[in-house]
Amino acid sequence: MTEHLTKSRQTAEIAFAKTQSQFLARSRAVDEQDAIASARDEKTIRLREARLAREREARESATAALVAKRART
Repeated sequence: MTEHLTKSRQTAEIAFAKTQSQFLARSRAVDEQDAIASARDEKTIRLREARLAREREARESATAALVAKRART
């Protein structure tokens, strides 16, 4: 069964489809940006934790060296 639409209805349907596709494209772009930001934040946290662990190990090593040096004297 073929649907016969009036000219104004066809124009409205086309305009709605364009608007809807623009909205969906914008939504996808926002989702993509959110995923990128989330990945960046997770990487930043991982790198910060690794840096803090290295600094803590360096401090502990330096402290142990000082304690060992004092114990020898």
